[in-house]
Amino acid sequence: MDLKQPMTAAEVARMIDGRVIGNAQRSVTGINEMNRVREGDLIFVDHEKYYRKALESAATTILINKEVEAPEGKALIVCSDPCSEYNKLVRHFMPRRAWGSDTPTIGEGSEIHPSVVFGANVTVGAGCLIMPGVVIYENTTIGDRVIIHANSVIGCDGFYYKKRPSGHEKMPPCGSVVIEDDVEIGGGCVVDRGISSETRIGAGTKLDNMVHIAHDVVIGKNCLLAAQVSVAGATTLGDGCTMWGQSACPPKITLGNNTTILGQSAPMNSADGGNWLGSPAVEARQKFREIALIRRLPEVFAKLGL
Repeated sequence: MDLKQPMTAAEVARMIDGRVIGNAQRSVTGINEMNRVREGDLIFVDHEKYYRKALESAATTILINKEVEAPEGKALIVCSDPCSEYNKLVRHFMPRRAWGSDTPTIGEGSEIHPSVVFGANVTVGAGCLIMPGVVIYENTTIGDRVIIHANSVIGCDGFYYKKRPSGHEKMPPCGSVVIEDDVEIGGGCVVDRGISSETRIGAGTKLDNMVHIAHDVVIGKNCLLAAQVSVAGATTLGDGCTMWGQSACPPKITLGNNTTILGQSAPMNSADGGNWLGSPAVEARQKFREIALIRRLPEVFAKLGL
């Protein structure tokens, strides 16, 4: 999320009663979480396991719960609960907006069923077709010639919580959804908005019915995702990827261009091309050999007298 008006780290610290270590005049131009950061961003870290990743990231202002040395040019804001303070900043700079408070911008030749519901700050390109019962949340951009079938939800809140002794604290989303040109989204799909950045579906990609795309996912161009596919948060699919029915991806992995995940399969790690089968998925030819050997086990046991 970009700030409309940049602030200094010192000004942010005063908002949350924090203490600055390092460059107190460091400019804060955006608020982000660790999945996708840029120079000028503020992020939070509250576990020593991730300190190094946060401090070495592109982020230049970091909310942290322990006093450590600030990297050169960066600002650390020390506070007791960085996650809660981060959430306060998100709610301050990006408050939720009521339904119907804005009229969507709709391009020439687009057909929108009267039952479609729009949130604030929604843009729909030219030549689109949006079917009955579709709900499009705030901060969504839809390109040209996009088809969205009945009862799909675009821009739903991501499933992102901080575990607390008393329950789970919701991470309020301040990101967006971008659907590029010539995308088709089947019936009953859900595309979550980014937590702090964008969820993006690349041009020419096609989603079958009942597909779930989680927060901060980036899908490349001309991908095919069959029915009941689920892609977890902050995962990246390159161009030309295919995921067949009931397959899934865990969070924060990358599938390179032209990777194929076969039906009911789930890779546990990133993959760069090729065909993958099983759960956890392995290269498909290897899995087929394993299946053939398993079929021979009764014969092997019989020869061994087992």
